[in-house]
Amino acid sequence: MKSRSIKKQAQLVDEIMAEFRQTGSQDESALENRITELVRNFNIESHSPPSLSREVTILFSDIRGFTAMSERYEAIQIVTMLNRYFSRMNEIILKYDGIIDKYMGDAIMVLFGAPEPNINDTQRAINCAVEMQNAMNDVNNENMAQGLPELYMGIGINTGTVLAGQVGSHLHNEYTVIGDGVNLASRVESHSLRGQILISDYTYQQVKDNVLIGNINEVYVKGKSEMIKLYEVIATYWQNEMTVPHREIRTSMRVEIDTPFAFQVIENNEVMPGIYHGQAKDISYNGIFAIIQQPLEVLTNVKLSLSLSLLGSDTRDIYGKIMSLREMSNGYGCGIEFTSLDEDSQQAIKNFIDRVIGGS
Repeated sequence: MKSRSIKKQAQLVDEIMAEFRQTGSQDESALENRITELVRNFNIESHSPPSLSREVTILFSDIRGFTAMSERYEAIQIVTMLNRYFSRMNEIILKYDGIIDKYMGDAIMVLFGAPEPNINDTQRAINCAVEMQNAMNDVNNENMAQGLPELYMGIGINTGTVLAGQVGSHLHNEYTVIGDGVNLASRVESHSLRGQILISDYTYQQVKDNVLIGNINEVYVKGKSEMIKLYEVIATYWQNEMTVPHREIRTSMRVEIDTPFAFQVIENNEVMPGIYHGQAKDISYNGIFAIIQQPLEVLTNVKLSLSLSLLGSDTRDIYGKIMSLREMSNGYGCGIEFTSLDEDSQQAIKNFIDRVIGGS
């Protein structure tokens, strides 16, 4: 290592002398700028660790619905909430020897195993995520005490081989990791619900003896030709037992649509002849949120004729139940939970949602 450094220093001297010979004393300013550039590049190359291919566990966290929330509050309130959130999360990340790679708006990217690997990198990432979710109680208590809204965070974790090293130029460069493992970690996080921790299959295989898993979901993500498994972390038993607080009653993300549909009311297991119309505004694996014009009662059973052309299917009859209703300026906001739909329709809905979330 020392001989390599000496060679680089000798090379630097040779390059500077070459500049003297070429420029002479005719353009001192150009000569000074060129020598400064050579020295700066030499320092970057000398002190930057080499790019290495290594296995790293990547944690992505993101506040759910923060963009929409930020439109309803003043900038100083948003900054206050973010600073409180980042401060608490940073404490926990450092506690588990995580390295904060970057902030992206309200999102955080954390590395475990880079620049230097540690024992139990993957397990430390899991415990870090669980403690982060628990810490949201304190963050939200402070928010509510100041009249600010509660925040909900989703976390995704993946372990994979990445290229780690300095990226950039002499003007700006930073240590980071790049590769498919990073992309997949981001995709995993995008499927997480409020308060949820999702991990990839490879990550799960490394920690399965020390974690309790809830739902297992198979989804399509951008960049992968086959479906991948996502595991929900419920609790961790490594070093000490911690449980993820339950915050979300939904079982899938919702994606926006704007699709008209017709429906009929069901009474005593009989479909009534009257036909109503609504506009579906978002859809999940298990239901839709729609705008209807009639104030129907909650728990009313309905038969939906929902066009799934955007999903690659024809209009299908789907049965559901009205679970919520609220008056709005343009009608009634209606939450409808699917109670019966055929397998093809369910798979088509799932594939559509996964594609939208995955960005494909």
